[in-house]
Amino acid sequence: MKQGTQGAAAPGIPGIPRDGAGRARVPAQARTSPAGDADRERCEPPGAVRGEHTHSEIPIPHPALPRPVVQRASVRGQILDALRTALVAGDLRPGEVYSAPVLGERFGVSATPVREAMQQLALEGAVEVVPNRGFRVVVRGVRELAELAEVRALIEVPVMLRLARTVPAERWADLRPLAEATARAAASGCRATYAEADRVFHRAVLTLSGNEQLVGIAEDLHRRSQWPLTNVPTRRDRADLLADATEHLALLDALTTGDQETARTLIQTHFTATA
Repeated sequence: MKQGTQGAAAPGIPGIPRDGAGRARVPAQARTSPAGDADRERCEPPGAVRGEHTHSEIPIPHPALPRPVVQRASVRGQILDALRTALVAGDLRPGEVYSAPVLGERFGVSATPVREAMQQLALEGAVEVVPNRGFRVVVRGVRELAELAEVRALIEVPVMLRLARTVPAERWADLRPLAEATARAAASGCRATYAEADRVFHRAVLTLSGNEQLVGIAEDLHRRSQWPLTNVPTRRDRADLLADATEHLALLDALTTGDQETARTLIQTHFTATA
């Protein structure tokens, strides 16, 4: 494999690139669609510069922002979080192959934590190993997304209906800051930011069941349902995200006031709306 010229490194202390919310992330790549450009303007901090790439890979630019010091023990976890964010945002494009050394250069770390994070994503079904080349982002379609939505509904809806009947109102009120966080994330228009806030809210709701196995399975399905589709003309835009977040707030309002009928309707329709 021929090695290209390395892009200019971002100033500051070596570490992991982070977004405005303090999360590690992969900066958005160049895209040709107007929708992709709009998403990148919302999600990517201003002043990003583009690094050069190796072989035929799509370049992932460095942001021109200082990067904080991280503990070595947390590098793999931060890289994994960043790669998951990149998958949701579409910065790691379906069908493209990425190598651990090249991604490591973009993050300012060795290839080892990147490779370990990619292997975890392979276990989760997000990427597949390409011998002697790296990892290919899995190509998904509408049918897979519909199947995931169906499975999520089969698991989560009965549990949430039971929790609506048994969990005290004050416990639901404690979750309101998380629901409000989804509304703020939706208002930003950044799909990756919203995906994280949405996942945290749903996890907090299901945690009330006390079933850790259920929470883990549901979270895995949730992540899979957030990966970008390919060859699909429509995607969830800012209005869709706002509508989804509004349902979170309306659900908590119904649960804290004891309006079981409204809560049941919102629970049953929420998964259809997010499919």
